[in-house]
Amino acid sequence: MKVAVVGLGYWGPNLVRNFVSSENVSQVFCCDLDPQRVKHITKQFPNVKALSSFEAVLDSDCDAVAIVTPISMHYNLAKQVLERGKHVLVEKPLASSARECDDLIQCADRKKLVLMVDHTFIYTGAVRKIKEIVDRGDVGDLYYLDSVRVNLGMFQHDVNVLWDLAPHDLSIMDYVIGKLPEAVSAVAVNHYNHQEDVAYLILHYGQNIIAHIHVNWLAPVKIRRMLIGGSKKMVVFDDMEPSEKVKIYDSGVKVVTREGIYRTLVEYRTGDMFAPKLDQAEALTLVVKDFVNAISTGKKPVADGCAGWRVVRILEAAEQSLKQSGALVHL
Repeated sequence: MKVAVVGLGYWGPNLVRNFVSSENVSQVFCCDLDPQRVKHITKQFPNVKALSSFEAVLDSDCDAVAIVTPISMHYNLAKQVLERGKHVLVEKPLASSARECDDLIQCADRKKLVLMVDHTFIYTGAVRKIKEIVDRGDVGDLYYLDSVRVNLGMFQHDVNVLWDLAPHDLSIMDYVIGKLPEAVSAVAVNHYNHQEDVAYLILHYGQNIIAHIHVNWLAPVKIRRMLIGGSKKMVVFDDMEPSEKVKIYDSGVKVVTREGIYRTLVEYRTGDMFAPKLDQAEALTLVVKDFVNAISTGKKPVADGCAGWRVVRILEAAEQSLKQSGALVHL
C-alpha cells in the first residue's frame, strides 16, 4: 500500500522512518507547510516522495494518511481524508472534542475505513507486560494508579499541559483498566503563555479504584513513572530506566483480627521484587504494523477510534472541572 505522512515536525519523521521500513508499504509520501522540513526528509529518505500541499495528498493515489499536526487541525484534516476514501492514523489526541471524535468514528464506519489514533505507549513492551500482569490476576484487585509525567518544557501554544501530556497516561490507564472512569476532577494553574502548565487530575473508576495524574512543564527533572497498586502485588513502571522499566513488588497490606483491645490490625507484607523481561521492539514500529494490518485484514486496531474518543472524553471532563475550580464531573 501507499501511505502519506502530513506534518514533519517532532513526531512526523519517526512515522516516515517506520513506514519506509514496513515491508507492506511500497511508497511513502510526505507533506509539510515548511519546505525545509520536506527537504530534510527527502534527503534522509531518497525514496520518499514530497507532495506540495494537503490537497495534493488527497488527490494522490495513497491508500492511507498519517496526520501529525497540531491538535486543532486533527479533526478537519482527518475528516477530509476519510471523505476521500483513505484510511487515517491520527497523532494523539484524536481530536479537540468528543463530538469531533464521534463524527470521525461514524464517518470511518460508514465508509468501512480504518480510523486509528497513535497511542504509542500502549504498544511498548512495558505497558503490554503490565496489561498481561493485571489481566492474569497477579496484582489482585486493582486499588489505584498514580502517574507522574513532568519535565522542564516543552511549552505548547495551542493546548495546556493536560491535553499535551496526560493523553499518554490516560491511554495507558484505559488500556489496563478497560473502561471509562465514572467521574473526574482536575485543578491546574498557568504561569506563562496563558496555558495551564501544572495540573493534577483525579479519576474515580468505582469499585474503590482511583487514579491520579500529575503533569507539569515546570519541573527541574524529567520523570515518567506510574505506580499500580493491588490487593496482591504492586507494579512500578519507570520509563526513564534504561533497563528494568517494570518492577513487580510482592508487597502490600492485610487486615487481621485479634482478641483484645485492638481487634483489627493492619499488617504490612514486604516480599521480593521481580523485573520481567520485556519485548524490546520499538513501539512506533508496532503502531505502524497494527495500522497496516488493520487495513489489510479488516481487524480492529488496538488503538481504534473508540479508544481515542475515551481519552478525549476524559480530557473534556477535566477541562469542565478546571472551570469549576476542581468540581467533580461525572462522565
